[in-house]
Amino acid sequence: MKIVDLSLPIDDKAFEVHNVEIERISHKAGVEKFNRVLMGKDLKGKIEYFFGKRIVKKEDLPDEEFLSLEIVHSPVHIGTHLDYSFHYGSRSEGRPSKTAEEIPLDWCYQNGVKINLYHKKPNEVITAQDLEAALKKIDYTLKPLDIVLLYTGSDKLYGGPKYFSEYPGVDISVIDYLLDRGIKIFGVDTMGIDRPYRFMLAEFLATKDTKKLYPSHFYGRKREFIHIERLANLDKLPDFGFKIICFPVKIRKTGAAWARVVGII
Repeated sequence: MKIVDLSLPIDDKAFEVHNVEIERISHKAGVEKFNRVLMGKDLKGKIEYFFGKRIVKKEDLPDEEFLSLEIVHSPVHIGTHLDYSFHYGSRSEGRPSKTAEEIPLDWCYQNGVKINLYHKKPNEVITAQDLEAALKKIDYTLKPLDIVLLYTGSDKLYGGPKYFSEYPGVDISVIDYLLDRGIKIFGVDTMGIDRPYRFMLAEFLATKDTKKLYPSHFYGRKREFIHIERLANLDKLPDFGFKIICFPVKIRKTGAAWARVVGII
C-alpha cells in the first residue's frame, strides 16, 4: 500500500489573497503565556502578575521549557479544503444549505478516478465533453460515489501570485455530468472551480452580465454538490484503481472545512 499526500498546507509564508497568520509561541515563551492566562482570570491575579508573581517559573520546568503553542488565524478556504452548499448560498435545491460538518463521512472514503486535463488553458473552462473524452481515453466508466479528481497541474504554481491567475475553470456542464452519474464529491488542483478573478471580473465589468461571476459556485444553489479545492500531487496517482480519503475537519457552521486529503494506492 502506498499513501500519496494530495494536500496543500496552511502556510503563512505563501502568497495568499486573504490574510493568514500563525502565531507561534515558543517553548521558552510558553511559560509566560501559561502564567498570563492562568493569572489573568481575575483582577487580583492580573495585579499579581503585573508585579512579577508567577505560579510556575521557568526554573520549575525541564530544560526551562514549557509546551509550544501555535494559534492559526486563517479562512477555511486556505489550504486543501472541502466546500459544501452553505458556501454557495443560504439555500440549495430549495432547502436551507448544509454546512461542512454535515458532509456524510461515507462519501469521503471512496474509489478515486483522475481526469487528465493538463492541456486546458487558464482562460478556458473544463466541459462535460472534455470529461467524456478523457474517460474514453482511459477506458473508465464512472460509478456512483466515485471521487473525481480534475488534474490540471496548477498546484505547481502554489506559493506565488500565478496560483491565483493561471488555471482553467469548471463549466456547469461538468457539475451536471458528475451529479447525473451519482458523484457526490469532485476535486480540483486549482484554487477554485470558477475561472480566475481577472477573467470573470473583466468580463463582468465589460458586459455587466452577472452570470459572468462565479457561475459554478452559484450553481450550488440549484444543485447540491461538494467539491475539494487546492489539491496537489495528482500527477503521482494512476488514472484509477485507488482510494481517496478526504474527511473534513469538524468545524461548526462553516461553508468549508480543511482536510488532509490522501490517495491510497
